[in-house]
Amino acid sequence: MYLGRIVAIGMTKAGKAAAMYRVSSRSFPNRQAVINNGKVAIVPRPGAEGDLAKNPYISYNCIRMAGEWAVATNGSQTDPIVEKIAMGMSPRDAITLGLLAMDYEKDQLDTPRIVAVVSCRKPVGFLGIIRKDAVLVREFALKPGEVHYLSTYERNRPCDENVDTAFDGMCAECAANYVVNGGVFSEFTNSVTSAAAVAEGEGFQLAVTIQ
Repeated sequence: MYLGRIVAIGMTKAGKAAAMYRVSSRSFPNRQAVINNGKVAIVPRPGAEGDLAKNPYISYNCIRMAGEWAVATNGSQTDPIVEKIAMGMSPRDAITLGLLAMDYEKDQLDTPRIVAVVSCRKPVGFLGIIRKDAVLVREFALKPGEVHYLSTYERNRPCDENVDTAFDGMCAECAANYVVNGGVFSEFTNSVTSAAAVAEGEGFQLAVTIQ
C-alpha cells in the first residue's frame, strides 16, 4: 500500500518518546535525510538538485526541536510550528496555526501537510494534518511499545485505528529504521528515506536512514 509521506509518534519500551518521519515517494525518490546543527533536512541526493525546479516542495527541514518538544513534518511548516512552540504556544495551537497558515501544498495532488510532535518530559504527543477538505489535530497519550501514525494519503486522519503495537526500537537509529521496515510500516511501499528523534535526558537523539 502506498501512503506517501508518514509521520509517527510513539514510545520505546524503555519509556522514551519518539517522533519519526518517513519519505515515501513515487515521483521524487532521489532524496536523502541529512542531520545538520541539531535538525534534520530532506534534500536532493547529489546529482538530483534539478528536481527542485520541478517541485519546490521536495526539500525542507523535517525534524526540529523546540525546548522539550520534537517536531516532525513533511514540509516547510516545520519551522513556523517550532517557532510558535518556542515562543510558549501550546503544541496543539502551534500545529493548528502553522497548518492553517501554510495550507495544503498546491501541487498536482493537493498534497496534505502532516505534523507529529512529542515531549521528552511528558508521555504525550500530537498528530495533525491539513487536507483540502479538513484540518485535524489530536493529542495522544504515549504508551511503551506503541506508535500512532498519520500519512498524506489513505491513513490521513489522526485516529486510534492508525496504531502499531510492536514498536521495539531502543534508540533513534532503531526508530528511523522501524518506520521503514518494522511492524505495520513494512507493508507500505516506495520508501525513500527516514529520520527520527528519540528522547534522551532533557533533549533528543537524532538519526537518519540511508537507502
